[in-house]
Amino acid sequence: MRIKHHGAVNGVTGSCHELHISDNTSILIDCGLFQGEDAGVDLSIDFDISTVTALVVTHCHIDHVGRIPYLFAAGFTGPIFTSVASASLLPLVIEDALKVGVTRDQTIINACLELLKKRIIKVEFNTWFELPVNNNHELAKARLQRAGHILGSAYVEIDIGKKPSIHRVVFSGDLGAPYTPLLPSPKAPYKADTLVIESTYGDKNHQGRKHRTQTLKNIIEKAVSDNGVVLIPAFSIGRTQELLYELEQLIHHSGKQSPWRSIEVIIDSPMAANFTQQYRQFKNLWDVEAKQRVASGRHPLNFESLHTIDSHKEHLAVINYLRSRKQPAIILAASGMCTGGRIVNYLDAFLTDKTTDVIFVGYQGRGTLGRDIQTYGPKNGYVEINDKKVNINAKIHTISGYSAHADQNGLIKFVTGMRKKPIHIKLVHGDESAKQALAEKYIEALGSEIKIEIAKG
Repeated sequence: MRIKHHGAVNGVTGSCHELHISDNTSILIDCGLFQGEDAGVDLSIDFDISTVTALVVTHCHIDHVGRIPYLFAAGFTGPIFTSVASASLLPLVIEDALKVGVTRDQTIINACLELLKKRIIKVEFNTWFELPVNNNHELAKARLQRAGHILGSAYVEIDIGKKPSIHRVVFSGDLGAPYTPLLPSPKAPYKADTLVIESTYGDKNHQGRKHRTQTLKNIIEKAVSDNGVVLIPAFSIGRTQELLYELEQLIHHSGKQSPWRSIEVIIDSPMAANFTQQYRQFKNLWDVEAKQRVASGRHPLNFESLHTIDSHKEHLAVINYLRSRKQPAIILAASGMCTGGRIVNYLDAFLTDKTTDVIFVGYQGRGTLGRDIQTYGPKNGYVEINDKKVNINAKIHTISGYSAHADQNGLIKFVTGMRKKPIHIKLVHGDESAKQALAEKYIEALGSEIKIEIAKG
């Protein structure tokens, strides 16, 4: 048994890991797109897939699934195992990825989507399923457990071999942070012999939920006091829905004459609107608190002051409308790292305005516009948007507590919570400093006899 990494080893994008069960059978865990400073790499599959019998998808963020069409082009014909909710989301994500980065030819897009839908096999959580192998003497099975990152997200347990010498490999995918809105926190697996774990926030801890909600409330109230716009770059899946949930809570608990009642909340992302509908459809996956709110007659993802923008024409009209009026508004738009999408047009239009506030609620990868704004905004610097210099007069805020990723404490608890600890941990999906800091914490918590390895490509 060995593991090769075809992405997410020098940063947090392009997740793709190949588990070699034997010399002639391997399984892919995710096949994601590179973003940020790695966005210029060749997206074609440059590794041998002759032994790959299946793909397991942990969740539907583009950096975990965006290269699936390229996998098809390379000749992959195996099944794609994923959770029931992810199976519903995946065609939407791939269609958008194709339109944005590959082609607008609907015939080609439809052909790829038909191929995708034929390959997808829906898997219930906590249910073992057999993995296809190329040799009758081999034995491998897997199951998905809830990861709490976004709707349908999972970590993967894979058992290789037969009793009494079964070796269990766990791939974390992206683990959710504790006490996030809507989804329950991930629970540690019973055991792992080998663990491949993300390290996005391996060197940081998030604010607590009460603190981050209060911080969000304070920033927005101060921001809208001058009738400016509040821009929140947010991923269409996960972050947008969590923020809507928190905003509904703030509005619900405000008085009838409160300014909160008149603030327009705008989702300017057809994808986010589609995914929000999916979140509503899969209410059975929500946590207890969210289900109680629904039972009491509230609509956490669909409240009165919420407006959704669909067409590009409407999008441009909203920007012009906000420029010409003097009333506050909160805009949520993708992409979360400002690498594209409608948020870029808002930043282009409003970054120079002193009444604008930009709130970052998620990780900003190296080489992204979001990271540049975080870096140069507090210094009243500038960024380049659409090949032109844009001065940053807006106020820039970062609330780390809204990250959909587990922080350092969460990543440690995921391992220390196992009854049988791993003998080998491989760190992926993080900047070098984050991986190194987490490695040191694991040695401190588990002892030096456990092999801690920072994965290489």
